[in-house]
Amino acid sequence: MKIGKIVLQVIGILVLIPSVAMATLRFENRNADGPSILFPGGEMTSGELYTGPEPDWRFLDDIETVELQLNDPMASRLIYVLQAEGRLFIISGYMTTFLGRLWKEWAFEADRGNNQGVLRVNGVRYPRTLVRIEEGDILDGVSANLIMKYGGAPQPTPEMIAGTRAGIESGNSWVFELVPREL
Repeated sequence: MKIGKIVLQVIGILVLIPSVAMATLRFENRNADGPSILFPGGEMTSGELYTGPEPDWRFLDDIETVELQLNDPMASRLIYVLQAEGRLFIISGYMTTFLGRLWKEWAFEADRGNNQGVLRVNGVRYPRTLVRIEEGDILDGVSANLIMKYGGAPQPTPEMIAGTRAGIESGNSWVFELVPREL
């Protein structure tokens, strides 16, 4: 009996210490200027604020993640990004799963109307409005670029594009276009 109790205590301590450490790190990062690799951050205040014509987003083809901040509540996170036909998009997958609903709260917030934010790429901040795209021809280009950039396929087949698009149209993955907004 004593050995069983000691084993349970050791297991409890081994679970408690990392859990408290992770919670503390997340709490400490909530007001940071942008997200960390693991945790959401606060308001992004550093970096030049972009105020010119819409950039050529093709440079994002070589960038895996960017920082995205929603304004209410003021929180930022790292997120996948891609461009299609010169337009800027972010993708949120696993939206119909328990993990997706838990982990992707920002996407639900944006879909409910908390869709004003800032994108930071290479230290430059771009004021944006997130607009969810659920249908339309642009989803073919988004699907193709998603497959090439994050799926590793050098040239996606029509079947691959149709399958990815079906996942978007069914709501498993959500696509948001990031359109310019005035400050």
